[in-house]
Amino acid sequence: MKAVLDLLEWIGSGVQMTFRTIRYFPHLPRQWRRLVDQCLFMGYATVPLVAILSFFIGAVLALQMGYSIIDFGAKQYIGSIVGLSMVRELSPVMTAVMVTGRVGSAVTAELASMKVYQEVDALRTMNIPPERFLVLPRLAAIIVVMPVLIMVSVVAGWIGGQVVSQVVPWIDITAQTYYNALKSFTDLDDVTDGVIKAELFGIGILLISSHIGLRTKGGPREIGAAVTRAVVVCIIFILIFDYFITNVLI
Repeated sequence: MKAVLDLLEWIGSGVQMTFRTIRYFPHLPRQWRRLVDQCLFMGYATVPLVAILSFFIGAVLALQMGYSIIDFGAKQYIGSIVGLSMVRELSPVMTAVMVTGRVGSAVTAELASMKVYQEVDALRTMNIPPERFLVLPRLAAIIVVMPVLIMVSVVAGWIGGQVVSQVVPWIDITAQTYYNALKSFTDLDDVTDGVIKAELFGIGILLISSHIGLRTKGGPREIGAAVTRAVVVCIIFILIFDYFITNVLI
Protein backbone atom coordinates (compact mmCIF):
# COMPACT_ATOMS: atom_id res chain seq x y z
CA MET A 1 0.00 0.00 0.00
CA LYS A 2 2.83 2.38 0.86
CA ALA A 3 4.46 1.71 -2.53
CA VAL A 4 1.23 2.65 -4.31
CA LEU A 5 0.91 5.85 -2.28
CA ASP A 6 4.54 6.74 -3.00
CA LEU A 7 3.96 6.17 -6.72
CA LEU A 8 0.84 8.35 -6.70
CA GLU A 9 2.70 11.06 -4.79
CA TRP A 10 5.57 10.89 -7.30
CA ILE A 11 3.18 11.17 -10.25
CA GLY A 12 1.29 14.04 -8.60
CA SER A 13 4.52 15.90 -7.93
CA GLY A 14 5.55 15.45 -11.56
CA VAL A 15 2.20 16.75 -12.82
CA GLN A 16 2.51 19.81 -10.57
CA MET A 17 6.01 20.49 -11.89
CA THR A 18 4.73 20.18 -15.46
CA PHE A 19 1.90 22.66 -14.96
CA ARG A 20 4.18 25.11 -13.16
CA THR A 21 6.63 24.91 -16.05
CA ILE A 22 3.89 25.48 -18.64
CA ARG A 23 2.68 28.48 -16.64
CA TYR A 24 6.06 30.16 -17.09
CA PHE A 25 6.14 29.82 -20.91
CA PRO A 26 5.40 33.58 -21.37
CA HIS A 27 8.79 34.21 -19.67
CA LEU A 28 10.66 32.18 -22.30
CA PRO A 29 11.73 35.13 -24.54
CA ARG A 30 13.74 36.51 -21.60
CA GLN A 31 15.72 33.27 -21.50
CA TRP A 32 16.50 33.00 -25.20
CA ARG A 33 20.24 32.67 -24.56
CA ARG A 34 19.69 29.68 -22.31
CA LEU A 35 17.29 28.25 -24.89
CA VAL A 36 19.93 28.51 -27.62
CA ASP A 37 22.56 26.94 -25.38
CA GLN A 38 20.28 24.03 -24.59
CA CYS A 39 19.36 23.54 -28.27
CA LEU A 40 23.04 23.36 -29.16
CA PHE A 41 23.75 20.96 -26.31
CA MET A 42 20.83 18.66 -27.14
CA GLY A 43 21.13 18.80 -30.91
CA TYR A 44 24.72 19.40 -31.94
CA ALA A 45 26.27 16.37 -30.24
CA THR A 46 23.23 14.12 -30.67
CA VAL A 47 22.74 14.50 -34.44
CA PRO A 48 25.85 12.47 -35.46
CA LEU A 49 24.94 9.66 -33.04
CA VAL A 50 21.36 9.51 -34.30
CA ALA A 51 22.51 9.57 -37.94
CA ILE A 52 25.01 6.72 -37.48
CA LEU A 53 22.59 4.59 -35.48
CA SER A 54 19.73 5.11 -37.94
CA PHE A 55 21.91 4.49 -41.01
CA PHE A 56 22.85 1.04 -39.76
CA ILE A 57 19.32 0.26 -38.55
CA GLY A 58 18.06 0.98 -42.06
CA ALA A 59 20.90 -1.07 -43.54
CA VAL A 60 20.21 -4.08 -41.32
CA LEU A 61 16.47 -3.81 -41.94
CA ALA A 62 17.02 -3.84 -45.71
CA LEU A 63 19.38 -6.80 -45.39
CA GLN A 64 16.92 -8.79 -43.29
CA MET A 65 13.96 -7.96 -45.52
CA GLY A 66 15.93 -8.78 -48.65
CA TYR A 67 16.86 -12.18 -47.24
CA SER A 68 13.25 -12.87 -46.20
CA ILE A 69 11.38 -11.86 -49.34
CA ILE A 70 13.84 -12.51 -52.16
CA ASP A 71 12.45 -16.02 -52.67
CA PHE A 72 8.99 -14.53 -53.25
CA GLY A 73 10.21 -12.20 -55.99
CA ALA A 74 9.28 -9.13 -53.94
CA LYS A 75 12.68 -7.51 -53.40
CA GLN A 76 11.51 -4.40 -55.26
CA TYR A 77 9.34 -3.62 -52.20
CA ILE A 78 12.27 -3.33 -49.80
CA GLY A 79 12.11 0.46 -50.10
CA SER A 80 8.50 0.53 -48.91
CA ILE A 81 9.26 -1.69 -45.92
CA VAL A 82 12.29 0.32 -44.84
CA GLY A 83 10.51 3.61 -45.50
CA LEU A 84 7.43 2.86 -43.41
CA SER A 85 9.30 1.04 -40.65
CA MET A 86 11.77 3.87 -40.14
CA VAL A 87 9.34 6.77 -40.27
CA ARG A 88 6.52 5.29 -38.20
CA GLU A 89 8.32 3.23 -35.57
CA LEU A 90 12.07 2.67 -35.59
CA SER A 91 13.22 6.28 -35.95
CA PRO A 92 10.96 7.74 -33.22
CA VAL A 93 11.72 4.97 -30.73
CA MET A 94 15.46 4.68 -31.35
CA THR A 95 15.88 8.47 -31.41
CA ALA A 96 14.01 8.70 -28.11
CA VAL A 97 16.26 6.03 -26.58
CA MET A 98 19.33 7.90 -27.82
CA VAL A 99 17.98 11.17 -26.38
CA THR A 100 17.38 9.39 -23.08
CA GLY A 101 20.98 8.26 -22.89
CA ARG A 102 22.52 11.48 -24.19
CA VAL A 103 20.20 14.23 -22.94
CA GLY A 104 17.99 12.74 -20.23
CA SER A 105 20.93 11.42 -18.22
CA ALA A 106 22.79 14.75 -18.51
CA VAL A 107 19.74 16.77 -17.42
CA THR A 108 19.17 14.49 -14.44
CA ALA A 109 22.82 14.62 -13.39
CA GLU A 110 22.96 18.41 -13.64
CA LEU A 111 19.73 19.06 -11.74
CA ALA A 112 20.47 16.36 -9.16
CA SER A 113 23.87 17.95 -8.50
CA MET A 114 22.25 21.35 -8.05
CA LYS A 115 19.70 19.84 -5.67
CA VAL A 116 22.25 17.91 -3.60
CA TYR A 117 24.55 20.92 -3.29
CA GLN A 118 21.59 23.18 -2.37
CA GLU A 119 21.77 25.38 -5.46
CA VAL A 120 18.07 24.74 -6.11
CA ASP A 121 17.28 25.85 -2.56
CA ALA A 122 19.33 28.99 -3.18
CA LEU A 123 17.22 29.78 -6.25
CA ARG A 124 14.04 29.41 -4.21
CA THR A 125 15.52 31.66 -1.52
CA MET A 126 16.06 34.34 -4.19
CA ASN A 127 12.43 33.86 -5.31
CA ILE A 128 13.51 32.25 -8.62
CA PRO A 129 11.28 29.23 -9.38
CA PRO A 130 13.42 26.26 -10.50
CA GLU A 131 10.75 25.34 -13.03
CA ARG A 132 11.16 28.70 -14.77
CA PHE A 133 14.94 28.91 -14.61
CA LEU A 134 15.98 25.26 -15.00
CA VAL A 135 13.16 23.25 -16.59
CA LEU A 136 11.53 25.72 -18.99
CA PRO A 137 14.55 26.37 -21.32
CA ARG A 138 15.27 22.64 -21.50
CA LEU A 139 11.65 21.79 -22.27
CA ALA A 140 11.48 24.41 -25.03
CA ALA A 141 14.79 23.18 -26.43
CA ILE A 142 13.68 19.55 -26.65
CA ILE A 143 10.50 20.68 -28.45
CA VAL A 144 12.65 22.51 -31.02
CA VAL A 145 15.29 19.79 -31.40
CA MET A 146 13.23 16.59 -31.62
CA PRO A 147 11.74 17.24 -35.11
CA VAL A 148 15.26 17.84 -36.41
CA LEU A 149 16.58 14.65 -34.83
CA ILE A 150 13.70 12.54 -36.12
CA MET A 151 14.11 13.80 -39.69
CA VAL A 152 17.86 13.16 -39.58
CA SER A 153 17.11 9.66 -38.31
CA VAL A 154 14.52 8.95 -41.01
CA VAL A 155 16.70 10.18 -43.89
CA ALA A 156 19.78 8.34 -42.58
CA GLY A 157 17.78 5.12 -42.24
CA TRP A 158 16.41 5.44 -45.77
CA ILE A 159 19.89 6.02 -47.15
CA GLY A 160 21.25 3.04 -45.20
CA GLY A 161 18.58 0.80 -46.70
CA GLN A 162 19.25 2.12 -50.18
CA VAL A 163 23.01 1.55 -49.93
CA VAL A 164 22.54 -2.06 -48.82
CA SER A 165 19.93 -2.69 -51.50
CA GLN A 166 22.41 -1.59 -54.16
CA VAL A 167 25.62 -3.07 -52.77
CA VAL A 168 24.50 -6.55 -51.67
CA PRO A 169 24.74 -8.78 -54.78
CA TRP A 170 21.74 -11.00 -54.05
CA ILE A 171 19.45 -7.99 -53.55
CA ASP A 172 20.84 -5.72 -56.28
CA ILE A 173 18.05 -3.22 -56.88
CA THR A 174 18.65 0.27 -58.23
CA ALA A 175 18.24 3.42 -56.19
CA GLN A 176 15.37 4.44 -58.45
CA THR A 177 13.47 1.20 -57.77
CA TYR A 178 14.12 1.54 -54.05
CA TYR A 179 12.90 5.14 -53.79
CA ASN A 180 9.94 4.57 -56.12
CA ALA A 181 8.66 1.87 -53.76
CA LEU A 182 9.39 4.09 -50.77
CA LYS A 183 7.43 7.01 -52.24
CA SER A 184 4.55 4.78 -53.26
CA PHE A 185 3.90 3.53 -49.72
CA THR A 186 5.12 6.42 -47.54
CA ASP A 187 3.23 9.72 -47.51
CA LEU A 188 3.20 12.95 -45.52
CA ASP A 189 0.79 11.56 -42.92
CA ASP A 190 3.32 8.86 -42.01
CA VAL A 191 6.05 11.45 -41.55
CA THR A 192 3.71 13.62 -39.46
CA ASP A 193 2.84 10.67 -37.22
CA GLY A 194 6.53 9.95 -36.67
CA VAL A 195 7.28 13.57 -35.77
CA ILE A 196 4.33 13.72 -33.35
CA LYS A 197 5.45 10.52 -31.68
CA ALA A 198 9.02 11.77 -31.36
CA GLU A 199 7.87 15.13 -29.93
CA LEU A 200 5.79 13.42 -27.25
CA PHE A 201 8.66 11.10 -26.40
CA GLY A 202 11.04 14.05 -26.10
CA ILE A 203 8.70 16.04 -23.84
CA GLY A 204 8.16 13.00 -21.62
CA ILE A 205 11.88 12.28 -21.37
CA LEU A 206 12.71 15.87 -20.40
CA LEU A 207 9.96 16.14 -17.79
CA ILE A 208 10.80 12.77 -16.21
CA SER A 209 14.52 13.54 -16.11
CA SER A 210 13.95 17.01 -14.64
CA HIS A 211 11.50 15.71 -12.06
CA ILE A 212 13.83 12.97 -10.86
CA GLY A 213 16.75 15.39 -10.75
CA LEU A 214 14.88 17.99 -8.72
CA ARG A 215 13.66 15.37 -6.22
CA THR A 216 17.11 13.94 -5.53
CA LYS A 217 18.03 13.87 -1.83
CA GLY A 218 21.14 12.82 0.06
CA GLY A 219 24.79 13.02 -0.90
CA PRO A 220 26.83 12.76 -4.10
CA ARG A 221 26.19 9.01 -4.32
CA GLU A 222 22.52 9.74 -4.95
CA ILE A 223 23.36 11.63 -8.15
CA GLY A 224 24.44 8.44 -9.91
CA ALA A 225 21.40 6.58 -8.58
CA ALA A 226 19.13 9.36 -9.85
CA VAL A 227 20.68 9.17 -13.35
CA THR A 228 20.21 5.39 -13.47
CA ARG A 229 16.63 5.72 -12.25
CA ALA A 230 15.84 8.41 -14.82
CA VAL A 231 17.19 6.35 -17.74
CA VAL A 232 15.25 3.25 -16.66
CA VAL A 233 12.00 5.16 -16.12
CA CYS A 234 12.35 7.00 -19.45
CA ILE A 235 12.91 3.79 -21.42
CA ILE A 236 9.92 2.14 -19.73
CA PHE A 237 7.87 5.25 -20.52
CA ILE A 238 8.94 5.13 -24.19
CA LEU A 239 8.02 1.46 -24.61
CA ILE A 240 4.65 1.71 -22.86
CA PHE A 241 3.64 5.06 -24.33
CA ASP A 242 4.68 3.90 -27.80
CA TYR A 243 1.90 1.32 -27.81
CA PHE A 244 -0.81 3.79 -26.83
CA ILE A 245 0.26 6.62 -29.14
CA THR A 246 0.63 4.16 -32.03
CA ASN A 247 -2.88 2.89 -31.33
CA VAL A 248 -4.19 6.46 -31.51
CA LEU A 249 -2.28 7.43 -34.67
CA ILE A 250 -3.12 4.31 -36.70
